[in-house]
Parts: sequence; structure tokens; C-alpha cells
Amino acid sequence: MHLNLGIRGHDIDYEHPEEIASEVATKGLQAVQLALAKSFQSLPTETGTLSPGFAHYIQQCFQEKGVQVAILGCYINMIHPDQAKREKLLDRFKEHIRFSRDFGCSIVGSETGNVNEKMGYTEDNFTEEAFWKVVASVRDLVKEAEKWGVIVGIEGGINHPIHTPKKMRWLLDEIDSNHLQVIFDPANFMSMDNYQQQESVIEEAFTLFGDRMVLIHAKDFVIENKWIKMVPVGQGMLRYDIIFRWLKDHKPYINVLLENTKEPYIDDSIHYLHDQFRRA
Repeated sequence: MHLNLGIRGHDIDYEHPEEIASEVATKGLQAVQLALAKSFQSLPTETGTLSPGFAHYIQQCFQEKGVQVAILGCYINMIHPDQAKREKLLDRFKEHIRFSRDFGCSIVGSETGNVNEKMGYTEDNFTEEAFWKVVASVRDLVKEAEKWGVIVGIEGGINHPIHTPKKMRWLLDEIDSNHLQVIFDPANFMSMDNYQQQESVIEEAFTLFGDRMVLIHAKDFVIENKWIKMVPVGQGMLRYDIIFRWLKDHKPYINVLLENTKEPYIDDSIHYLHDQFRRA
């Protein structure tokens, strides 16, 4: 069994699809996450510009290099405090849903946003009111996804309302649809309160929604100024041995995508993850 490893397209220092695809393949990676506006800054990607032809062109660029478009990243503030802006953001996500299959992928992903316009850590996100706002928006997106045979992938983390594994399980229980699945980023669930109990946090996530995980994000973290700081893979303390042991037994060949890992760290991070996977 091998590690099915990829990377976010916008962590590669190119803007054109052909160049990104070539660089990803050259590094021996098998998959990519595309956030269209971040990856292709020289192309129009705002709401209303997507088409099957555009999507197929992007998909062909990567397919010719043997790289899977594993997921479209459309990371929006789905609970934006301005209702009109929120609706525009949800419309953008829905457009990604409609054309996802033309990109050759079946998942459109997002985190769950922020009660404030400016993204960042706030305990105001942890209220039940914030949670129910997330439920309303995710339910709306999942309803659209069901029409098109596409998966809405939701990523949790301490900067968002879905900030614990239990909150993720609650969201899954409230929305009764297999078109809602989970993007699991274990580093996102680390906090000053729990980082010394990584094993229990990670195992809780696997227990609560391991069967609903469709993609794994790989990054790392350190403690700096008494807070969690994200760093490139292999530069921190995340317990990949725990993660990879479980994946081998329960989610073989699931896409694992490097995140927050740019040059000059990419090659070392790739080597580190493959080494950790072999040892697990």
C-alpha cells in the first residue's frame, strides 16, 4: 500500500494550470486541491465565469500529467454576518458544485466560517447560535449537491464554529445526507488545552466520523508564544504515526494533501510523510 499524496495547487509557485500540473507531477505527487481564484490568478474565476469547457480544460491539464483533481476548494465564510454577502458566497459555492464533475472531481470543500466578517480565532464562534447558522448554510449547500451528485466536504478547526470532533459529529447528525462528508485536518483541532493529548483527540475524531472522512489535510504545528502556530509538515509535533496507522487499516489510498507547506519545504515534507507512512 502506498501513500496517496498530493498538495494544494496554490502552494505551488506557478499560476498557469499546465505549469502547476507539471510541477506537482515532477515532485511525484498524485493529486491536487484546487482553489480556483488562488491557483489561477491570471484567469477569471469569479462567480458566473465557470463553464464545462473551462473545467474540462483544467481537468485535462492535470490528467495529462497523471494528477488527480481531488477536490475543489471554495473556502467561504458561510455564516458571514452580512446576509447579502453570505448569499453571494453560498452562490459561489453552489456554482463550484454544479461544475465539479467537469473538473473530474466529486468534492467541493470549505471550512465553516466566522461570526465576524474578519476571519480568525474568537470564542464567539463556539456558541449554539453560531452552530445553527452553520447548519442552515451547510443544509442549503448539501441540497444543491444532492441535485448534482457531488459531495460537500466540511473541514473543522478551532478558528471556526465546528471546532471539536463532537461538533462535527453533531453537524453530521443534523444533516441527514451522505452528500455531506468530512475533510479531516488533525492539526486544526489542536489547541493549548489538548495538544498534549493528541492521541485521544485524533482517535475521538476517527471514532466519531472516520467513516465519513473523504480527504485528509497534512500540515504541522508548534507552540509559539503560548499559542498554536501552523508550520510545514515535518517541522512540528503532529503525531502522524497515529494517523497513518489508522488510515492503513480503515481508509486505504485516501487522498492526503499537503497544506501550509511551500518551498523550500515541499520536498522534505514529502520525504517525511512517506517515511512516516512506511513506519506506521
